[in-house]
Amino acid sequence: METIDPELLRTFLAFADTGSLTRAAAIVGRSPSAITAQMQRLEAVVGDTLLEQAGRGRSLTPTGEALVGHARRIIAAHREALLSLKGARADGRIALGCTQDFAESGLPDILRLFADTHPRLRLDLRIGRSAELAGAFERGELDLALTMRSGASPDERLVLREPMLWLGAAECLKRAGGEVPLALLDAPCGFRHAAIAALDGAGRHYRIAASSASLSGLAAAVKAGIAVTARTARMAGYGIARLDGAFDLPALPEAEFALRLRPAATSAATDLADLLAEMLPETGV
Repeated sequence: METIDPELLRTFLAFADTGSLTRAAAIVGRSPSAITAQMQRLEAVVGDTLLEQAGRGRSLTPTGEALVGHARRIIAAHREALLSLKGARADGRIALGCTQDFAESGLPDILRLFADTHPRLRLDLRIGRSAELAGAFERGELDLALTMRSGASPDERLVLREPMLWLGAAECLKRAGGEVPLALLDAPCGFRHAAIAALDGAGRHYRIAASSASLSGLAAAVKAGIAVTARTARMAGYGIARLDGAFDLPALPEAEFALRLRPAATSAATDLADLLAEMLPETGV
């Protein structure tokens, strides 16, 4: 019986998670034409069509939908086996910096798997804002840093893109009338810039009703109904609702997150970077 190359399944899942061959190509580091060729090879192994035309793009066929669960289990088993074999010999420490967006959504499960497979390794974890972490990385204080991307950098690895959303309570906007009360992180902040630029571009009146240096402070202001904010869906829930299409709020761009790895990083740090790049797109909400 023919077997399935895990690399083909990784590419397939990148498409399943993003819905785009172009985005899948960016995630796995291949050209769109190479991604198409991989999907054709996978269809030849499976013996059925996995993708079909849907408007200008493509979507999963019923067979493709059925393959998603199997693919995740195969990749997870392959990943854990390889990490366990390599992690048994690893020691020392890794300094990881990660933006606040993933502290509660995505990062814990990844760190749990990495710690289980690298029992002798010490992890120094710094959760902070992107600008702060970028500075720490430049000073050599971090082995790898996962931050919001503000511009292309030759040493970065694009990990995922997620749409920015307006979040808050509808009652807050009703009370404010036509004005948009904003809760924003202190500058510099990519979400702050995007929210203000979108409102300015749409000619909407707004005021900064609350500001904070931390994501927890921002969340508290939004939950209190003081203001609305722009983040990803990872912040929704627990008293923070999505305001999709409500009150004529303007469209927001995508947030891009990238990894930077120290050139002299250990193999264990490289493995952690690979694990973050592979698993974070699977944790989207």
